[in-house]
Amino acid sequence: MKPFAYARASDRDGARAEAADNALYIAGGTNLLDLMKLEVMAPDKLVDINRLDLSELADTDDGGLRIGALVTNSDCAADQRIRRDYPLLSRAILAGASGQLRNKATTGGNLCQRTRCYYFYDTAMPCNKREPGSGCQALAGFNRIHAILGASEACIATYPGDMAVAMTALDARVEIENVDGAIRQIPIQDFHCLPGDNPERDNILENGDLITAVILPRPVEGKQIYRKVRDRASYAFALCSVAAVVQMDRETIAAAALAFGGLAHKPWRDETVEALLVGEKPSAQLFGRAADQLLAEAQGHGSNDFKIPLTRRVMISVLQEATEKGAAA
Repeated sequence: MKPFAYARASDRDGARAEAADNALYIAGGTNLLDLMKLEVMAPDKLVDINRLDLSELADTDDGGLRIGALVTNSDCAADQRIRRDYPLLSRAILAGASGQLRNKATTGGNLCQRTRCYYFYDTAMPCNKREPGSGCQALAGFNRIHAILGASEACIATYPGDMAVAMTALDARVEIENVDGAIRQIPIQDFHCLPGDNPERDNILENGDLITAVILPRPVEGKQIYRKVRDRASYAFALCSVAAVVQMDRETIAAAALAFGGLAHKPWRDETVEALLVGEKPSAQLFGRAADQLLAEAQGHGSNDFKIPLTRRVMISVLQEATEKGAAA
């Protein structure tokens, strides 16, 4: 690991001042420290934000929930309000990593985790995300866990998280404070970036930007499901995951929100798929058309070709479960 400077901030003003000089924030460090040990990332300075007052789960005035950026994954998943009103989020968090990692990983840090692409982690291999312009070894290499949607010739890596997939289906917003103290909120589906020609950019954060919270809207009625398909039963990243919030109006689908993990450089949500479902009676034919719409531009790269039929089957199965009468919430 290369030498670096370290600063411990006691408040937001101090954290922003320290971070203004191209520093990185650190909280749990469950991803960043691994990358630093491998010299995939070599920041000149780390700003420890664990003393900041960002560890509260609080009700909002409109009936939603504000999750502080330093709330650990374990505390978030175990909170009774999350389990009661947003069970999708609790299940997604518990499907990721190990208990020890969830005890350290934070809400803000989880959003910022980087891809687990083998070639990104191996500094002996070319990687446009690590070294722009060097090439993408995964295109013609082993790409079993890589993207089938939204990829580019520059990068076919996937976003590895579970929490953000659930938050995308729940229409969460990310609260960000910039170096000048100005606060903005953006929809979580706009937080992560597709690779395009700049795969080194994972999200919209600018230098010194600090995630302060994730805001969940007022909970909605309906079924919430999170299903994750992976190579082993635990501690594995998704080959395909589906987060679904589906509301029924007697015999027809009144509303649907679907987000997918393991398929793209970001949690994937296609509102044309949701629009196709709304107002229709559930049927195998309807769900098949929705899957066709989702995967219309899907492209495999050899080792990950299987993800296309896999995603189709998982999506249809989740929709069948979500629209069954008496299905568990």
